[in-house]
Amino acid sequence: MTNVYIVGAGPGDYELITVKGLKAIQKADVILYDRLINQELLDEAKEDAELVFCGKRPDHHALSQTTINHLLCKYALKGKVVTRLKGGDPFVFGRGGEEAEELAKRNISYEIVPGITSGIAAPAYAGIPVTHREYSSSVAFISGVNKKDSDEDAYWERVVKSMDTLCIYMGVKKLPDICERLLKHGRPLHTPVALVQWGTTKEQKTVTGTIEDIVEKSRRIENPAMIIVGDVVQLRERLQWFEPSLEEDVNVVASSVG
Repeated sequence: MTNVYIVGAGPGDYELITVKGLKAIQKADVILYDRLINQELLDEAKEDAELVFCGKRPDHHALSQTTINHLLCKYALKGKVVTRLKGGDPFVFGRGGEEAEELAKRNISYEIVPGITSGIAAPAYAGIPVTHREYSSSVAFISGVNKKDSDEDAYWERVVKSMDTLCIYMGVKKLPDICERLLKHGRPLHTPVALVQWGTTKEQKTVTGTIEDIVEKSRRIENPAMIIVGDVVQLRERLQWFEPSLEEDVNVVASSVG
């Protein structure tokens, strides 16, 4: 019998969770959930299920990762069915691997339930395919935040020179630095860039530009947001289907004022 389910809740839209993920919520005695999940998913929990908030913001963690690991083990060892509900996919910048390691060390049975990661879903809802036969045959999902002791120059050189499309998580505050590194390692100023905030939700906002002007254009964009770099961003003009661009919103306001 599985004691712990490490579940990807998807990128934000309530309907984008998997069937298996939804069943794990419904059967759980305890749900440890993150900040970026759709809160409506918690309505699917049993009436007597214990809900534990484990949310993390860039500047504040409600619970440390060590505490979360401890709680997963504590509840599971009490015989509870535990669902660890994480935004996106638990193994894509979600620390799901660290949690699974802790459970494995204690011989606690667990299942990984993959979810749709925002690196694919947010661009898709913005009308940007991350690959396309005419524009991109490779894509990398990378973090805008690296370990303090890592060689950032070598890291960025490797991904910039080897991939057509870059999907960057947790990079909004570091956007000026990211643009500098893209230029340093060979991307031209006119390289298309998009930022998608709150992808797949009704609050979604998208802004597009180039390495040269995206920092200025995206001043209204805040976390959580995906950064997409590459020629595929140009396809938004033809494939946009979910929400108007931020540029269009600005133009509408300007024309109404005029």
